[in-house]
Amino acid sequence: MDLLHAIDVFLAIAERGNLTRAADALSQSLPSVVRTLAALENHLGVRLFNRTTRRVIITEEGLAYRDHATAIRMAIAESEQAMSRAHAEPTGSLTLTASVNFGELHVAPLVAGYLKLHPRVDVQLLLLDRVVNLVEEGIDLAIRIAPLTDSSLVARHVTDIRQVVAASPSLLATQGMPNTPKDLAGRPCILFAGLGDAAVWDFAVNGRPARVKVEGQMTCNTVGASLVACIAGQGFGRFLHYQVQDAFERGDLVPVLQAHEPPTRPLALVYPRNRHGLPRLSTMVEHLYSGLRERLSRQREGLLQRCAMDVC
Repeated sequence: MDLLHAIDVFLAIAERGNLTRAADALSQSLPSVVRTLAALENHLGVRLFNRTTRRVIITEEGLAYRDHATAIRMAIAESEQAMSRAHAEPTGSLTLTASVNFGELHVAPLVAGYLKLHPRVDVQLLLLDRVVNLVEEGIDLAIRIAPLTDSSLVARHVTDIRQVVAASPSLLATQGMPNTPKDLAGRPCILFAGLGDAAVWDFAVNGRPARVKVEGQMTCNTVGASLVACIAGQGFGRFLHYQVQDAFERGDLVPVLQAHEPPTRPLALVYPRNRHGLPRLSTMVEHLYSGLRERLSRQREGLLQRCAMDVC
């Protein structure tokens, strides 16, 4: 017996005082209503109605059960409304992570915009220049610029990020402009492990992947430090294009080896599979997806225009 259905039948009979009218209200046959009522009374072990040929009269036990049944139905309705509100208006906490530079430039502004739209959501934004274990560290969503290696995670691809090699005008004045990746051998480079092996840089030569071992006096663990060192002329630096775009605009840095540009890196929104159904997470993913695509598209268009004008 479906107890909730039986409760609905019981309440319909109690409200109308007639089996036929209750059956009509429920769009059920009269025999079906009679069987359901009999099954409910048998389940409870009490008689809920006294029946005559024309009407049914609720018993004392029926009155008591009506109060409980009404409360049950109201509680269920309130729960459904609460779930509906929760789905329509996300609530709760989210923990996000991104790399320091990208998080400051792009993620933090978008998260601030999201929170204005959803004031009942709290966000902890962790900016770290390392790959975190989402499950072990309790992270709901990671904004990653790296290939996905964990098949237990869901990754929504946003776009591909270009890698560039840059140098300061002062460095090029003393070291000269390299024409091929191999020309970096013997020239000073700034080592940063955030893009993989710090001393091995990837390029494309004649359409084929090429790896070049580089050397340098300075190794950095943050993009900011690498950028400062590169602008100061300490060496050639390897960056993601958004990290050096402002420096290109100011003329502090110049892109080199553009004909052999390193492979792009995927930007993705990554989260554990078991969190996919959370409204606060799904709405955040959609917000970041559209926002990041728009921001990076504008940035890419601006960079291409400057390159066409020989600014790059």
